[in-house]
Amino acid sequence: MKKIETTLESVVSDLTAFYDYKVWEFLTLNGVAIDEGTTEIQWIFSRYGAIDDVVIYYAPVKNSETVPSVVDLIPSAIISQREIVDMFGITVENSEKGLYLDEDSLSAPLATCRI
Repeated sequence: MKKIETTLESVVSDLTAFYDYKVWEFLTLNGVAIDEGTTEIQWIFSRYGAIDDVVIYYAPVKNSETVPSVVDLIPSAIISQREIVDMFGITVENSEKGLYLDEDSLSAPLATCRI
């Protein structure tokens, strides 16, 4: 596994330079609550045909910041982006709230979980 730090300002260009849909499978966009105001956002990829070739791009994000969308590059990322919005309460460009949680559900239930 290879973990590569990026920033919100450069993640789209970093992923554009890295991602080749013929080589890499986009697994998911993940969040890990670091502290009360910070979440690590992770874009996770696996090489097709390889057992342990995983690359994770990650960026620490203040929960008040907006995460850029990567849907133009990876259309299937829309589901993971909307999950981040629901589960962490973080704003992701062009990603609506309400994919997983009912109106009466606890808002952003994973935002308070910490590593």
